[in-house]
Amino acid sequence: MTSFPLAPDPDEQAEEAGRKLFAQEAQFLKGVVAMDGVPPADRVEVCFAGRSNVGKSTLINALTGRRALARASNTPGRTQEINYFTLGPLYLVDLPGYGYAQAPVKVVEKWQRLLKAYLSGRATLRRAFLLIDARHGIKPVDEEIMALLDSAAVTYQVVLTKADKPRAQELEKILSQVREKLAAHPAAFPEIILTSAEKGEGLASLRAAIAAMVPA
Repeated sequence: MTSFPLAPDPDEQAEEAGRKLFAQEAQFLKGVVAMDGVPPADRVEVCFAGRSNVGKSTLINALTGRRALARASNTPGRTQEINYFTLGPLYLVDLPGYGYAQAPVKVVEKWQRLLKAYLSGRATLRRAFLLIDARHGIKPVDEEIMALLDSAAVTYQVVLTKADKPRAQELEKILSQVREKLAAHPAAFPEIILTSAEKGEGLASLRAAIAAMVPA
């Protein structure tokens, strides 16, 4: 059996649970620049991490059906805060993009400290979704975040974005590379989700995976 197979399509019940959860109104709650600003840990939360311009904001908007909920930017590194969104009994958390060259070293260090504090300090964090561009695979800067997630003992699941862009053969190569890299990481969840926010591909699987973490 393939290590880190693609997540299967959700069954009818799981898909409906995901649809119901994401049919609720998602709202921006606050942007956080220090741990003393995070909201109370009064509900389950999942977070989204990824390199700048990997399509994080676009995916969050597609999942929630809100075109401008998370602000997408063409300027790498623009999201400098941990952004909290409420969705019924859940917090969706958008982490700052990483891996841009333009940000000053001191700013990057500050974000990394905040990220470490967040990942190791949120007992209600059920899973991190690590977004990887399906055209490029895992890069060294992604591996730094993976190591951070491993050390914080936070389970994370790779979500390949923009899966409609590469050709089938290229996508298979990228999947092989991603699987090889994940094999060395103990906190990696054993399934990969393929998504295309543009085509709607994989959104039902991702919604169902998130809904499964919310207490009934």
